[in-house]
Amino acid sequence: MHVAVVGGGVSGAVAAYRLRAALGDGAAITVVEATGTLGGKLRTAEVAGVRYDVGAEAFLARRPEGAGLAAELGLELVHPTKARSTVRAGGRVAPLPGRTLMGIPGSPDAVADVLSGAGRARVAAEPDLPPVTLESDTALGVLLRERFGDELVDRLVDPLLGGVYAGGADGLGLRATVPALAAAIDRGAPSLTAAAAGLIPAKPSGAPVFGTLPGGLGTLIDRLVELAKPDIRFGQPVTGLRRRANGWRLEIGDEAIDADAVLLAVPAPAARRLLADVAPAASSALGEVELASMAVVAMALPPGTELPAASGVLIGARERRADGRPFAAKAFTFSSRKWSHLDTGPVLLRGSVGRFGEPGALQRDDDELVRLVRDDLAELTGITATPIDVAVQRWGGGLPQYGPGHLDLVERAERAVAEVPGLALAGAALHGVGVPACIATATAAATRVTSHLVR
Repeated sequence: MHVAVVGGGVSGAVAAYRLRAALGDGAAITVVEATGTLGGKLRTAEVAGVRYDVGAEAFLARRPEGAGLAAELGLELVHPTKARSTVRAGGRVAPLPGRTLMGIPGSPDAVADVLSGAGRARVAAEPDLPPVTLESDTALGVLLRERFGDELVDRLVDPLLGGVYAGGADGLGLRATVPALAAAIDRGAPSLTAAAAGLIPAKPSGAPVFGTLPGGLGTLIDRLVELAKPDIRFGQPVTGLRRRANGWRLEIGDEAIDADAVLLAVPAPAARRLLADVAPAASSALGEVELASMAVVAMALPPGTELPAASGVLIGARERRADGRPFAAKAFTFSSRKWSHLDTGPVLLRGSVGRFGEPGALQRDDDELVRLVRDDLAELTGITATPIDVAVQRWGGGLPQYGPGHLDLVERAERAVAEVPGLALAGAALHGVGVPACIATATAAATRVTSHLVR
């Protein structure tokens, strides 16, 4: 029995682990990874001798999949300090408002500190507008701008979405990005304010929102691969996928491997190409998924460098520096403030660059990108210390954009794949870009493959 897993990111690694647990040591599992490194967007580098994440740096602890898998694997989970997040809004840095749903307030008071008087008035007036209705999916930005005005979107919602998707509200669909809000409207909430108010807990639970691994999220990949014991094929992409009478043939460069089942855990463009002949409807659907590119500039500053008393700062696309230029960075994470296990020795922080449709600074070389990010850091915080170490990690096409209608296209893709025996699909293009969502799709895909093979 042989299963080929195409893609060695977190989805592929989890799938291989689940397959090994279900099929036992007698099964052959091959992971084919086009690059020379496993983990995908989970990448832990050494910066000034410290293991430091230069891709995803945490996951939602309130979803069970990430914390549950860490416990299952015997990995220690740590949570952020009490340092608060901030946002650069209207030319100043303010605490990130609480009691919102992805920036959508349950009351005008929740966002008063980041809006102008006119912006506050628009938010306060939203409940008095005609009842909100949804006939289908819609761009989140269109809906929010109609109901709340531009300021709430530009100063708060866009920076928050930029941190998750590297995209803005105007290009992201309501039902995929804030499904709970859409469901509340479908149930009859008369306004967005009322819908958000009904979803925000009356009292904070006190439970940590995020978690990570003290050795970096790359530790998760290492442990999954250790237990899955797959045969790993590095450095060559799968260029063709064909059904055979008793299974599958994968073309890898000038070679081919045969398998009883195939699990695709690759970005949407690669999945689209591989599915073109074997599941054309799925290929067509995945072809509609657009991607955003980004980069992480990780810096180690000299010990003793004073960081702001915050976990980081988000920056809206419309924010400007004192000289009128746009910021190159869309966010900074002050890691030595945010994570107590990183609050030793060199002072660690990272700047994130890149928004959907705006390559901007990403077109610069690494040295220039570092210079631009350092300039932004100085503008926001006054920190001008020369880094003792820097790492630049680029993620070309790293984040799928969940546009309007995303749930429908995913349903089309999954329905088409389900009609093909021995084929399964997982990854960030489907039901969420975060680590827990990828774990969930990988687990479901592995279960589908197992059900096909063990009958």
